[in-house]
Amino acid sequence: MAFAESATAGWLCSEFALSEVSGKVLKGGLACYDADLKVSILKVPQELIDQFTPESLEVTREMARRLDGLIPADIRVAVTGLTTPGGSETAEKPVGTMFVVALIRDKEVSFRKVFKGSCEEIIHQTIEATAKMLTAELLKH
Repeated sequence: MAFAESATAGWLCSEFALSEVSGKVLKGGLACYDADLKVSILKVPQELIDQFTPESLEVTREMARRLDGLIPADIRVAVTGLTTPGGSETAEKPVGTMFVVALIRDKEVSFRKVFKGSCEEIIHQTIEATAKMLTAELLKH
C-alpha cells in the first residue's frame, strides 16, 4: 500500500502505520501539499490542475495513477481536498470537501465527501471514511 497525500499531508499514511500489519502492507507515502509538487514529483500535468483545480477528483485520480512510478504497490491511495478556507473553495466545493481515490490492483474506488468541523476533524473523518472504503472493497475479494 502506498499513499500520495495533499490535504492530509501524510496523516493518512501515518494512521495506517499504526496497524498491527503495517510492516507487511505499508510501502510508504508522499506528502505533496503544494500543487507544484503534484507536478514536479508526481508528474501530474499542469494542464489538468489548471482545468480542474488542485483539489479535484480528476487530479486525485491522476495522483494515484502516477504514484506507481515512484512507489509501486498493489494498493495506491491519493487524497486532495479543502481542510481550511482558500484554495479552490467555491459554493459548490466548500471547506470540508475531500477527494479520495484508491487503485486496488488498478481497479478504482473513490469518493467525494463534504465533512464538517475543524481542519483536524475533517482530516480524521477523511481517514475514517478512507479506511471504511478500503475495508469494504477488500472484503469483496
